[in-house]
Amino acid sequence: MKKTPLITFALLGLALAVQQATAASILEEVLVTAQKREQSLQDVPIAITAFTGAQMSALGITKSVDIAAFSPGVHISGNLAGQNTQFSIRGVTQNDFNDIIEAPNAVYLDEGYLAVAQAQTFAVFDIDRVEILKGPQGTLFGRNATGGLVHYLSNKPNFDDNNGYVDVGMGRYDTDANANRTTVEAAYGAVLSDKVAARAAFRYNKQDGYLKNLYPEGAFTAAPGGTSPGEGAGADLGDDDTFAGRLAFAFQPSDDTRIDVSMNYATSEVGTGPYQSKSTIGIVENGELINVIDTPADETRLTIDTAGGDGGADLIDGDGFLPGGGYGFDARLAPGGDFFGYLDPDGDDFTFSSDFAFADQGSTDTKGINVRVERDLGNGTVFTSVTDYKDYEKLLFIDVDSGPGNQLANYAGVDATSVTQEFRLNGETDDMRWVTGFFYLNIDNQSDNGLKAPANSLIGPLDIGVVADLQTDSYSLFGQLDYDISDTLSATFGMRVIREEKDFDVGIGFFPSLSNHTVNQGEFIPNAVGAGSPYFYDNSTSDTLWAAKAQLDWRPSDDLLLYAGVNRGVKAGSFNAPLLGSYLGSGGDAAIDYGEEILLAYEGGFKMSLTENTRLNGSVFYYDYSDYQAFLFVGVGGVVINADADNIGMELELQSSPTDGLDVILSMSYFDATVKDIPLRSGSPLPPRDVDPTYAPELQMTGLLRYEWPISSGSLAIQGDISYSDEYYYNLRNFDADKFDSYVMLNSQLSWMSTDGLWQATLAVRNLTDERAGVQGFDLATLCGCNEVSYRDPRSFNIGIRRDF
Repeated sequence: MKKTPLITFALLGLALAVQQATAASILEEVLVTAQKREQSLQDVPIAITAFTGAQMSALGITKSVDIAAFSPGVHISGNLAGQNTQFSIRGVTQNDFNDIIEAPNAVYLDEGYLAVAQAQTFAVFDIDRVEILKGPQGTLFGRNATGGLVHYLSNKPNFDDNNGYVDVGMGRYDTDANANRTTVEAAYGAVLSDKVAARAAFRYNKQDGYLKNLYPEGAFTAAPGGTSPGEGAGADLGDDDTFAGRLAFAFQPSDDTRIDVSMNYATSEVGTGPYQSKSTIGIVENGELINVIDTPADETRLTIDTAGGDGGADLIDGDGFLPGGGYGFDARLAPGGDFFGYLDPDGDDFTFSSDFAFADQGSTDTKGINVRVERDLGNGTVFTSVTDYKDYEKLLFIDVDSGPGNQLANYAGVDATSVTQEFRLNGETDDMRWVTGFFYLNIDNQSDNGLKAPANSLIGPLDIGVVADLQTDSYSLFGQLDYDISDTLSATFGMRVIREEKDFDVGIGFFPSLSNHTVNQGEFIPNAVGAGSPYFYDNSTSDTLWAAKAQLDWRPSDDLLLYAGVNRGVKAGSFNAPLLGSYLGSGGDAAIDYGEEILLAYEGGFKMSLTENTRLNGSVFYYDYSDYQAFLFVGVGGVVINADADNIGMELELQSSPTDGLDVILSMSYFDATVKDIPLRSGSPLPPRDVDPTYAPELQMTGLLRYEWPISSGSLAIQGDISYSDEYYYNLRNFDADKFDSYVMLNSQLSWMSTDGLWQATLAVRNLTDERAGVQGFDLATLCGCNEVSYRDPRSFNIGIRRDF
């Protein structure tokens, strides 16, 4: 390990030793609504991690997915080099890059379900708290997330006083691109009358590209694919220009009724996804791709045939389109490079050379309205209605080979809306708590996906496009009952019955490519791939599904809660919208439908208050999956398939303020998950294998120390956090090259707060040791002789100042 983190923590230890601690702890009691009623975190018999908005600010949380680093058993997955990032919980994930796929870990904002995977990544601002629930949550939450869910709740208007804040931050990334970042966040809430209150909040982020582009360095211009795709090519990547705002009103027409109405809008402009290339080579046995490894420095073959020779000119992986060596090459154009002779100049550092790299090429837009009505009916019964509407639009691009060869780009677009409506009744008596209700969801999702062959490319200009339309209607009735068997023992029973209806149609074929910034324009080109193309498919399904829960909770003392139970989770089946190669290579229409997944989750845990300021929580679990929905990526695309799986694991989390001013967070998680009988490809003659799930590090650990002490002008606080992640695969086939190494991430922060608590200033270094922590990757060894990989942000230096009022 480098000396820098050791010095940082040595200084932190010295500060702890010499200062007199009199400041308040940030580890305040967190109230959560994980069971659709307000409870203390320690009273909820669920494996749950929760943080208040103040705690998230202290942890440096700025994006929704940042919270994963501080939640045991939670990681990130997704695609588009981090521009589309999703949550992975206890190894349950979904990294298909088409947005008609719903993630198995649901994300909610103010009880509104985010139906499109892209929307799981959003700016965090003016947030009251976040709740991360592990395991199936289908009984009480309207979308049956088999893996778990993340629920962000924003600050609401209040009727007590007027208040707000302004927070300004600046940062600089430590790369050759010398990229800067500026953020402005503000919120203000006002009491307009005794019956009306309002709150407005916004966040603006302007970030330069931190991935320095040296294009056309490394381009073999005499070779096919060595010509620029157009004006503006070769831009630095990692830029972001985001504005997000929220306007909320609260109406209190009577003492027993409250109506909350909030409107939100977010828009982002980003460059091409910041992937980088690493050279890889396939290993072929009897014409079958059996492994992918990092390319040896002196290797010139397209692929390695175990029988001798070069297997690269054959259709070796069944993807059905543009196989390795399909460009007429006899060998790689440079030893150790990709097919086009390119090798990243500094490996996993943030300098590269890519032709299809444009500033402000992609965009995302999300807007919505949420209406929540709560009325106290008396006798311990409360009626709640939550209505939520959202509109999602995006178009994002990546360079497939992430190098200077003008080969192919990938694009992902969506135009979708979602509507949810929940009605529920909560009630309680002396020995019972209950909730029951009705939930409706409609998703109208139109997606554009495909491969772009730009101008001057090997086969362009063409869009090898997929246009899909999925209409989903889901209706469910649900209920849960908590019954006190005795003063210390209680039982929980819950159930949800779902009616799921889907209508799907898809077209797969070729379009003319009109520019580098538009996709799937006009009509399909007829007979572009034989007489059968373009290919069309449509189908409808109607299924009845159910989820259930049974659990016992025992509280032998006020400071200890023990629980054990079984959960049945379910996620509805759906349809693939595969790229052309995946469609042809996976059996055509036979690869489009896939079934529902069912999870039986057995879990036990404890919540213990060791002292007034120290709590220790833990859980153990066993997952038994039937027809787990796994994303199998082969060649240049993938499909979701059903496969059985199991998982056994445990989690521990300690939060403590052992003395005034000192906060300690320690957490760890471990699991051993297996996805069973996964084929190398559709139709492979080789036997299927048991594999690890993707984006599923078996061991994760997190530690945080924060110490605050008074000075004459207020207080100072010094903080350091460290997180460790085990290695993990990003391709379900578990080939050797398709793996990110383990990593250790370090952050440090020094902050000052004025005596009156109205001013705060911070100095922070994120990713202190400039660690290369993998985010997302794709195996393209048979398409470009490379894998595309992306990493978390490089080291950055940040300052901020905040004024509360």
